[in-house]
Amino acid sequence: MNGRPLLNRRLDGLGTTIFAEMSALALATGAINLGQGFPDTDGPEAVREAAVRALRDGRGNQYPPGAGVPELRAAVAEHQRRFYGLEFDPDTEVMVTAGATEAIAAAMLALLEPGDEVIAFEPFYDSYAACVAMAGGVRVPLTLHAPDFRPDLDRLRDLVTPRTRLLLLNSPHNPTGTVLTREELTAIAELAVERDLIVVTDEVYEHLTFDGARHVPLIALPGMRDRTVSISSGGKTFSFTGWKVGWVTGSRELVAAVRTTKQFLTYVASGPFQYAIAEALALPDTYYAAFRDDLQAKRDILDAGLRDAGLQVYEPQGTYFITTDITPLGETDALAFCRTLPERAGVVAVPNSVFHDHPTAGRTQVRFAFCKRPEVLAEAAQRLRKAFSG
Repeated sequence: MNGRPLLNRRLDGLGTTIFAEMSALALATGAINLGQGFPDTDGPEAVREAAVRALRDGRGNQYPPGAGVPELRAAVAEHQRRFYGLEFDPDTEVMVTAGATEAIAAAMLALLEPGDEVIAFEPFYDSYAACVAMAGGVRVPLTLHAPDFRPDLDRLRDLVTPRTRLLLLNSPHNPTGTVLTREELTAIAELAVERDLIVVTDEVYEHLTFDGARHVPLIALPGMRDRTVSISSGGKTFSFTGWKVGWVTGSRELVAAVRTTKQFLTYVASGPFQYAIAEALALPDTYYAAFRDDLQAKRDILDAGLRDAGLQVYEPQGTYFITTDITPLGETDALAFCRTLPERAGVVAVPNSVFHDHPTAGRTQVRFAFCKRPEVLAEAAQRLRKAFSG
């Protein structure tokens, strides 16, 4: 070896994800895992049976079409029409991916040249950093600050330079739970048009909004149809996160660009599950409403427990995460707090600080997931109260 690092320098410092570390702690200690965002129950039985039926019928057991099975592409197009009034050609403007994470990676690899700047709201989902780095891009963070975590749109405008190529947006936003308003999105759209920017939108929590908040796709706004790569998936909406079925919608040209890189990543994935998610997308409105209401009730259980334990709680408008501040507990380091929390309280959470570029940003903020059974959330709340409020 010549002394050169084995890992590509672009990925220096990324290492093992915080989710792997905290989930390993949960297993080692028997703690309740409110760190990684996956449900502890499966989604609708009819959807699971659709996957079994596809397996038995031999649909998707071999390589499916590179762009995704026609049934799912048609279902995604119908979903966009049904919920947002958007029209997409399922043959040229919809593409299936191995979850939203692959869609984001493929988009970054397709659309960025080395040195291109990407503005993303921080804290951000950790794969954003890796995907931008692998593409040779330069990440430019716009920090969302407590207590409301709204974007400073004047600051956003100031961050745009001649090197800015792309905006990477996530709404509903993980980890803060912020849902961008139509007014905020309109301002972002106007800026994108004015400065000729591409926007990649991560909308995987689109159906997980609370208290009357509603998701508005940026691609639906004036001027955005031909400059937005819209990404979503079935994992969060239908509670089958392990199936890894995501999709991209956008103009023919943008989808073709993303497909060029996607085909050299997984090429295809999740064959039988694609048929099942196609059926899931056609579930009646009552499913989506009941799912949202159930999650809101779970949010409220954990919200109350966290407050009783003495944490400052920032109530989310969407996703299935609650961001808290540990300062009222006399704590100042979220990462150290989360590493000791399993032993102290029998609960696992994730520090928001790892989702920031700025070393001091989010340093006292901790994220808890509430996509668990009510009795599990109640037990976690009881453990936290016992550990911190006597």
